[in-house]
Amino acid sequence: MGPEIHYQIIVSRVTELHEAAAEHRRAREAVRTRKAADGSRGSRSRSLFGRLRTS
Repeated sequence: MGPEIHYQIIVSRVTELHEAAAEHRRAREAVRTRKAADGSRGSRSRSLFGRLRTS
């Protein structure tokens, strides 16, 4: 394999990895946003049920 072809393969792979990382960041941000929206409601109900235990 010639050095030019090897270099082009590396460049294309780096581009693919950057795109995958950006997609992963967007997905994690969406999960974080969803948890923040649901988190306040869920923590109140969880604390309510925590007080109902008698043990």
